[in-house]
Amino acid sequence: MDKLNNYRKIIKAVLGRHAAQTPSIGQVVTSPVFDENNDNYMVVDMGWDPTGRVHAVVLHLHLLNEKIWVEVDETENGITQELLDAGIPKEDIVLGFYRPERRKLTEFAVA
Repeated sequence: MDKLNNYRKIIKAVLGRHAAQTPSIGQVVTSPVFDENNDNYMVVDMGWDPTGRVHAVVLHLHLLNEKIWVEVDETENGITQELLDAGIPKEDIVLGFYRPERRKLTEFAVA
């Protein structure tokens, strides 16, 4: 349980930093969305830019079976390095946006 609570704390801190960054174009608000009951954590952009309505999931992390699943990562540099820098080992990070058969080609957990 300590491990999960530590992971939740790290995820919220990392996503909170991303949510503090506002897109430079249009009237777009970036917000963190934390669903601790189901262990889903997101950063979403909402608003308007010159092309129209903006509603996008920038990041989505899911805690499942004591691992952090990266479900969506639309950041420029990728979120995995930030998770590693925060002390989460590669074997506890799953790149969920890769097909299951391709995950074994990465240095991260497959499931």
